[in-house]
Amino acid sequence: MRIARFVVDSDPMYGVVEGDEVTQIAGDPFFHGVQTTGTKYSLDDVRLVAPIIPRSKIVGVGRNYADHVKEMGNEMPASPLLFFKPNTSVVGPNEPVTLPSFSEEVSYEGELAVVIGRICKDVPAEKAKDVIFGYTCANDLTARDAQRTDGQWARAKGWDGSCPIGPWIETELDTDNLRVTSRLDGETRQDGNTADMIWGIPELIAYISEAFTLLPGDVILTGTPAGVGLVRDGQRCEVEIEGIGTLQNVFRSA
Repeated sequence: MRIARFVVDSDPMYGVVEGDEVTQIAGDPFFHGVQTTGTKYSLDDVRLVAPIIPRSKIVGVGRNYADHVKEMGNEMPASPLLFFKPNTSVVGPNEPVTLPSFSEEVSYEGELAVVIGRICKDVPAEKAKDVIFGYTCANDLTARDAQRTDGQWARAKGWDGSCPIGPWIETELDTDNLRVTSRLDGETRQDGNTADMIWGIPELIAYISEAFTLLPGDVILTGTPAGVGLVRDGQRCEVEIEGIGTLQNVFRSA
């Protein structure tokens, strides 16, 4: 099932996407379940927005693909490397991303994102699927120059607009072997597979929930494969994940 968040006449609502139509959901599916109203819209007649604005947090996982660790000249981490993005970093599909004025080196990072479905803590890896609402595409935009100079990643990873997600949440997906690609102005730059993650999704949820209580709507970014690079004013980046769809954003200067 594909759960989208969209706007009609300035009113945001949730819906179930089937083909080229979206059927409105009554209320918030994270708290009231998926109850459709029967009201249908053509996808061409609505504006898709970020499928979730996390109530609490976005937890990023750095260096979770060996080929990306190698291309960046880093050492393989002994355990998952975690960081936060604020919910003000979220933008939706087809929304423009304003590049931060403090950076000259913003990089794209296409990633599979996990959306948490219920409050949980200390989740065993074998129970991880029980707390997942679904999956979406994400672009973990990073100011590389700030990442090098700041000593920590808050500004480099958390600036406004640094976390495009969408176009919707796929609730039924086997994530063990999914192709993850990124294209810049139509040219493929990243072409990886979730099978190459150093730590899989169950292990990540267990590790993260050992430290932090996860809430409905929280998002986990699972890391990026090799092929990251810089974006410039006017360029378009597409993140495509097999079984979900394509997230597209255009960049503009501040």
